[in-house]
Amino acid sequence: MKDQFKDIRAYRVEWFDAISDFLIIFPILQSFAHKTTDGLKLDYLGDKEQIKKDIKHGAFFMTNHRDIVMDAAWLSYLLRTHYFIRPFMGVGNNLFAKHWIEFVMRYLRCFAVKRGAGAHAQLENAKQLSAYIRSLRARGKSVWLAQREGRAKDSNDLTQASVLHMLTLCEGDFFENVKALNICPVSISYEYDPCDYLKAAEMQLKRDNPKWRKSKRDDVVSMQTGINGYKGHVVYRLTPSINPEIDAMLTAHPEYRALPNHDQLQLICDMVDRHIHRGYEIFERGTEFEAYIESRIAKIDIPNKDEAFLREKLIEMYNFPVINYRKSLEKN
Repeated sequence: MKDQFKDIRAYRVEWFDAISDFLIIFPILQSFAHKTTDGLKLDYLGDKEQIKKDIKHGAFFMTNHRDIVMDAAWLSYLLRTHYFIRPFMGVGNNLFAKHWIEFVMRYLRCFAVKRGAGAHAQLENAKQLSAYIRSLRARGKSVWLAQREGRAKDSNDLTQASVLHMLTLCEGDFFENVKALNICPVSISYEYDPCDYLKAAEMQLKRDNPKWRKSKRDDVVSMQTGINGYKGHVVYRLTPSINPEIDAMLTAHPEYRALPNHDQLQLICDMVDRHIHRGYEIFERGTEFEAYIESRIAKIDIPNKDEAFLREKLIEMYNFPVINYRKSLEKN
């Protein structure tokens, strides 16, 4: 039988997983945690025991997205060491720059999210990816995917409706298809983002030239900076499955089942966002933070450097999590 997922699927060999995890991968991740953070912590929003039940038979971990590599790597490490769960992870195929990198990443349970194609090809790619993820969940496997394509450079973390649409490209009731995924949102908080100055520079380059696009070299620099750069305290906060909230919403509003699909998508996007925003770790920023911002601006080397704009964007990316956290409490 033809493997319909051959060009995107992750590789998986049980004995290789065990050996590579505990003898190679995890010691490396522990080393980076010691070198680049002041502490890497797994925490919980709500009833810890309920969350453990929610993820016991596999879950779809949807997170905000700060770093190209470390977001998924450290989540995988924390889940494996605490609960012996090793999620399959969706990464953009733009990161498979060389065959050996692709080979290694696929053996680390990464599957390819195809990027950059025409409208028809994008739809077919979305259908294939959706079917692959559902096949993993049907077998009780856990999956990680960011809430949006690419990182939110300004840290205004909002779930992309197109991501949820892709995940539910199948027959049946929309809300039941969402529940079958068992979405457990996860909040990722870095005290300091090592790529903050790179993101600010990209925002100015994009402002000055709307046609500007990142190169493969830019991706490599972002990956290296994200892996090796100082992050301060790093907190991953698990939140409960959204399934009970969906049931409560539909009990109160059965008419929601008849809403247009884009409205149903937005209801779930808002639900995921509330969980992620409420799970942020809010870091205290003292007077030394101003000096930190100036030091990041000094690292930026681009044509027509606009320091006022760069300063505004750097401050913005540290302010948005606080703003969204407060809004989530008001909504709650």
